[in-house]
Amino acid sequence: MADFATEPKASAGNALISLLYAARALRGFGDGFAIIILPAYMTALGYDAIAVGIVATASLLGTALLTLITGWIAPRHDLRALLIFGAGLMAATGLAFPGAEHFVPIVLVAFIGTINPSGGDLGVLVPLEHAVLAKSATDDRRTEVFARYSLIGALCTAAGSLAATLPDFLVSRGGTTLGAFRVMFYAYAALGILSAALYRYVPHTRGEERAQQAPLGPSRGTVYKLAALFSIDAFAGGFVAQSLLVLWLFERFDLSLSAAGLFFFWSSTLSAFSYPVAAWIARRIGLVNTMVFTHIPSSIFLILAAFSPNLYLALGLLLLRSALSQMDVPTRTSYVMAVVTPAERPAAASVTAVPRSLASAISPAISGALLMTSFTGLPLVVCGTLKIAYDLALLFSFRHIKPPEEQGR
Repeated sequence: MADFATEPKASAGNALISLLYAARALRGFGDGFAIIILPAYMTALGYDAIAVGIVATASLLGTALLTLITGWIAPRHDLRALLIFGAGLMAATGLAFPGAEHFVPIVLVAFIGTINPSGGDLGVLVPLEHAVLAKSATDDRRTEVFARYSLIGALCTAAGSLAATLPDFLVSRGGTTLGAFRVMFYAYAALGILSAALYRYVPHTRGEERAQQAPLGPSRGTVYKLAALFSIDAFAGGFVAQSLLVLWLFERFDLSLSAAGLFFFWSSTLSAFSYPVAAWIARRIGLVNTMVFTHIPSSIFLILAAFSPNLYLALGLLLLRSALSQMDVPTRTSYVMAVVTPAERPAAASVTAVPRSLASAISPAISGALLMTSFTGLPLVVCGTLKIAYDLALLFSFRHIKPPEEQGR
């Protein structure tokens, strides 16, 4: 496989991209069941929505801290070593949760570990993979590569959601509820180990390449403005972090764990197939327009779901939301990578990811408290309203800043 110090040949670049796709698939599968199992595990231990919200906040705060540290050291260290470390942390998280039953240990494991309650594209491994993918793809293929990366992650997250039905099966065969949840956490750890094994085949970064990488320079203003806007979007999204949305469905409509797994399978599947559609739309109307004009309708569906009088209408509206809400993921990543210099990409990926993690970490605890009010759909309304405000601000601020492939249109 070609070294990072030289321009990789097409075959070597494609092999590296495929390797990262495979690792993303494993992590997506684990995330798919972990974000459903975690609130169910805490509920089985007797904790309420506020406690689940606090754990979600702790998890996202820890994610933000690790992502920030990664952004500082990535330009000067071997990306392969950092990827392996992140996968090892995933394995440690799965091994630690089964032994954590008291609230403080659960919060600590959530803070240090890798289970992301938002079910989104946050995490210590994400900016590292983004930087490697951006280097391996040409400008004309970049959005397509990120769309496929998101597609694979979402499809495997969908499959993982179906795996969340396994505890019900184990209980029906005579197992205990808590024992079944612990089996799932061990499976999560195993996926982390497999991911680490894949990352071992990522090429080392040579010193010459590390010297060419740099913290933010000429693109600093653009990246900071994007980070500020993305943080608004992430703060809004934290109100319906997937673990909290699972909890809302449990409490509002008494949805079973197996039914929740099936719903999130279809939800993630719809999100998955929206990614290549997003790349297709972006080639025609641009990255920023694609982010905005697919996001606003999804927020409207979310607000309407909060007022649904029955389960089927709520699930239908949430599925419509899922078909649109993630189209901004590959387009957003591609846009950030396009409007900065190649040397700034690892730092830009981290700087835009960290505020998102911090902002999304604030709202789950608030959302948990709102779920305890008489109108349990209030977090959905708050989320949708804030996201619409973000979309309008993004359109106003960046509609004239175009990536290389859109210049001259």
